[in-house]
Amino acid sequence: MLGIADYGAFCAAILVFLALPGPGTFALLTSTAKGGFRAGAAATAGLILGDQILLWLAVAGVAALLAANPAVFHAVQYAGAAYLAWIGLKLLFARPGSASPIRIEPRHYLRQALLITVLNPKAIVFYMAFFPLFIDPATHRGGVTFAAMAATIAVITAAYCLLLCAFANAVSAQVKAHQRLAQALQKLAGIFLVGFGIRLGTS
Repeated sequence: MLGIADYGAFCAAILVFLALPGPGTFALLTSTAKGGFRAGAAATAGLILGDQILLWLAVAGVAALLAANPAVFHAVQYAGAAYLAWIGLKLLFARPGSASPIRIEPRHYLRQALLITVLNPKAIVFYMAFFPLFIDPATHRGGVTFAAMAATIAVITAAYCLLLCAFANAVSAQVKAHQRLAQALQKLAGIFLVGFGIRLGTS
């Protein structure tokens, strides 16, 4: 289909990638918990924009550049890992009742999710290594093929993330009613983000 080797498998791979817990999922859930469905939708837009940036960078040949220059790839890995760990540490050491270490203004949700996606080595690996596997050299149609893949990723990501936001928003009221639980969840999110940073930085 339009130069995509196996469109069904391509869609399934996107869903599997989205379902794997990662920094993007935590950014989405945190945004929804702090600002409701609207904030979650803004974070979803940030994730989609980040995905599109990585996809088109792969199209432009950045994959070959990173493969030929391991030091560049490692620099991107370390930058992403440090950024995630920094967010996690701010969550861990936030004082009870203090302002959130992650800005809660709606305009920042999109920016935060965008940066997390672009600097997430897991996403970079997906687009730089896995994404080209679905291009059929025999039926490839250039920009049309890439545009179809980009649109498919955007639509599936939007549908999945918005459903996740709706679910998170439905249970957020119960979390907000218990401040100690909310603080515990914030600390847990911080631990996970620091863990992601350490794991990605040492892998």
